[in-house]
Amino acid sequence: MSDAIALNPADAVPPVAPARFYDLAGEHHPQQGTLLGFWLYLMSDLLIFACLFATFGVLSRSFAAGPTGADLFDLRLVAVNTAMLLFSSITYGFAMLSMQRRNIPGVLARLAVTGLFGLAFLGIELYEFSHRLVHEGAGPQRSAFLSAFFALVGTHGLHVTFGIVWLVVLMVQVGRFGLHAANQRRLLCLSMFWHFLDVVWIGVFTFVYLMGAL
Repeated sequence: MSDAIALNPADAVPPVAPARFYDLAGEHHPQQGTLLGFWLYLMSDLLIFACLFATFGVLSRSFAAGPTGADLFDLRLVAVNTAMLLFSSITYGFAMLSMQRRNIPGVLARLAVTGLFGLAFLGIELYEFSHRLVHEGAGPQRSAFLSAFFALVGTHGLHVTFGIVWLVVLMVQVGRFGLHAANQRRLLCLSMFWHFLDVVWIGVFTFVYLMGAL
């Protein structure tokens, strides 16, 4: 007599389905994940500007017998430049209101005006760098004060430049594909970025230009 025990097929352990680590339905990640990640990016960018502000604070009186902020800064020109950036923030806010109303032409028109204000800001800043500073022998190599100045203001200008490029890309996206959820999320991220640059510039205007002109 055999000792083997016959197993009932119903008692057999069913095969375990392999774990699936990808999304067959093709669903995208939730909007909250994108916004959280972008907030983390803004916080890291804030640390960069904090370091630049701290560096300028330490070196702001290191003139090396060269020109000071009072000798170089034209506050009227800087005030006009500040107005350009603040106006661009207002027009971007109107673009977001148009987005909520699903008004694609309104969004594109207001984004275009925002981009023009941003370009005006960069143009005035480049004019200041080339004609008011470098042309007068006040380049970044002249003193530690000017090195810190160009590093801080130049970094902000680069951020505005990247923001304008991003804005143009979004205008093309909205014009071609409309205001679907992904484009709305991108517009919201750019809005946070643009307003962040406004806040940083208010700090630059106050801490660098106004205090430096005293």
